[in-house]
Amino acid sequence: QVQLVESGGGLVQAGASLRLSCAVTGRTVTNYVMAWFRRAPGQGREIVAAILRSGANTYYADSVKGRFTISRDDAKNTVYLQMNSLKPEDTAVYYCAASRQFITTPTLVEYWGQGTQVTVSS
Repeated sequence: QVQLVESGGGLVQAGASLRLSCAVTGRTVTNYVMAWFRRAPGQGREIVAAILRSGANTYYADSVKGRFTISRDDAKNTVYLQMNSLKPEDTAVYYCAASRQFITTPTLVEYWGQGTQVTVSS
């Protein structure tokens, strides 16, 4: 059974940075496409970033390109989301996700983390 545990959320001011971590247990992280989704208040989950099994290919939503970076530490079996230049519209619950296929929508996710709150004040 794959388990994903997120950490690193919090309350920050606009322009600040945060790094989210997703510790993976039960399977090797290189076996999965790993992604970060977020759900803002009153909205559905949207993909933020993904990293493929190779670790060399990544995907970003247009809204975060140039500000967020997804990465993976295979030795620690952990995925990260470095978030810079945070904006109030980045406020959401952020979820780590895993799938054996490329993740573009929440319906393709096989495993979810419990979520971590990120709040950006103006």
